[in-house]
Amino acid sequence: MRVLLIYPVFPQTFWSYDKILELVNRKVLLPPLGMLTVAAILPQEWEFKLVDRNIREVSDAEWEWAELVIFSAMIVQKSDLLEQIQEAKRRDKLVAVGGPYSTSLPNEPKAAGADFLILDEGELTLPLFVEAIERGETSGTFRATEKPDVTITPIPRYDLLELDAYDSMSVQFSRGCPFQCEFCDIIVLYGRKPRTKEPAQLLRELDYLYELGWRRSIFMVDDNFIGNKRNVKLLLKELKAWQEAHQYPFNFNTEASVDLANDDELMELMVQCNFNAVFLGIETPDEASLQLTKKFQNTRGSLAETVDKMIRAGLRPMAGFIIGFDNEKKGAGNRIIDFVEAASIPTAMFGMLQALPLTALWERLEKENRLRDSSRKDINQTTLMNFIPTRPIEDIADEYIEAFWTLYEPKRYLDRVYRCFLKLGTPQHEAPFKMPSWVDLRALAIVIWRQGVKRNTRWQFWHHLFGIFRHNPGVWEHYLTMCAHNEHFLEYRQIVKDEIEAQLAEFQAQEKQLQQVTPKKVDAIAQL
Repeated sequence: MRVLLIYPVFPQTFWSYDKILELVNRKVLLPPLGMLTVAAILPQEWEFKLVDRNIREVSDAEWEWAELVIFSAMIVQKSDLLEQIQEAKRRDKLVAVGGPYSTSLPNEPKAAGADFLILDEGELTLPLFVEAIERGETSGTFRATEKPDVTITPIPRYDLLELDAYDSMSVQFSRGCPFQCEFCDIIVLYGRKPRTKEPAQLLRELDYLYELGWRRSIFMVDDNFIGNKRNVKLLLKELKAWQEAHQYPFNFNTEASVDLANDDELMELMVQCNFNAVFLGIETPDEASLQLTKKFQNTRGSLAETVDKMIRAGLRPMAGFIIGFDNEKKGAGNRIIDFVEAASIPTAMFGMLQALPLTALWERLEKENRLRDSSRKDINQTTLMNFIPTRPIEDIADEYIEAFWTLYEPKRYLDRVYRCFLKLGTPQHEAPFKMPSWVDLRALAIVIWRQGVKRNTRWQFWHHLFGIFRHNPGVWEHYLTMCAHNEHFLEYRQIVKDEIEAQLAEFQAQEKQLQQVTPKKVDAIAQL
């Protein structure tokens, strides 16, 4: 069987980082780990080709070569996925679809022409699909009634990637999260009991990446890396030895719940393994909203002190924030700005609350008849809310635009990064010196020219850079990388503003039209 794996296009999002990737001559931040895992689970006597459409188009020769086309996608990739399914069917190809989007909304890819729906987690449903193929079947839906043991998951087929196109690599240690946040679909897709791989199993994946020549950053894509703290500590103790033996070829980033700050041993182990950043789901400084959305883990202590503790331990915080919770009081956007500034969080991912399919929030809003048209092509930071909020959507959108614009005002961003890095704990290892590549030197020169010479940030840029060299020199490379991120946010905040304003205008026009039509219907009914 000749299998063509196609990963659909992402629209421009907070994490696209287009301008930063251009600096270092790369195309995409992260590879499609799910598809690499699918290729590893399927029979290895099959032939595989992978095309990440975020890097390039599928060639006619690749379409012609394929006997079976497999897609996987998240909701944000919905538009391109459906178009590519239709293109595959136009070319008379057998099409199989899986991934989070198809698992949540299977009828949509099916309506687009998908022959096979391989839903839930592939360790259980892919073998059923293979059996169907071997029986000569040409359609089917495969679901699982339980969660698989991820210790059986094979090493992903990293060899299928165009490695030079990616800035970071993806590795997964666990699936699932023990918490119950109302808006989150992770617990729906992967359950509330975190399942982990064996430490030796994960190290074999790192061995494979090392053999392939990878020497850059790795993102541990677990939705909550510390969901099972006992097993994570076992991994980190072995990972520390692996890193030392290999002279620290990788640095790691991941996602974790805020209770990470309560475990000094865990933070210390992470820093010793060369973890340098963690994404935290803070959501809002408003405790009433946290209680309402059942994010109780964020209400057990001071969130500002939590962030500060992580920074001083050596973990740069990336944090997610949401506006639009039920019964939210006016000024939520300003309160988020104040919190981000006070906590010195460089990267604050900010979005309007969305009801994701099958979540507790979705089900509650559906019962309350508050869901809006869900035919939007994607759900990301440039998407208006997909339900009717408890306060005027115009107020929420205006606060969101203003807050996003303010957070990523260039001078304010550089000041925030500087405050964070002045107190950021330094790495707890000594990696051998590596000569910077020509690409890295070129990127550095561009950042210095734009921020240190061309723009009105030049005084801040040089003042802060010399301040870092003077007060915390061990983090200067990491600091300059975060300065470079300003290139992305400078452009992306304008995209957010334009997109949300356009959708808001469309929403208001529809509401006005509805208000004009409704009285006429009432009059007609009265006359009858």
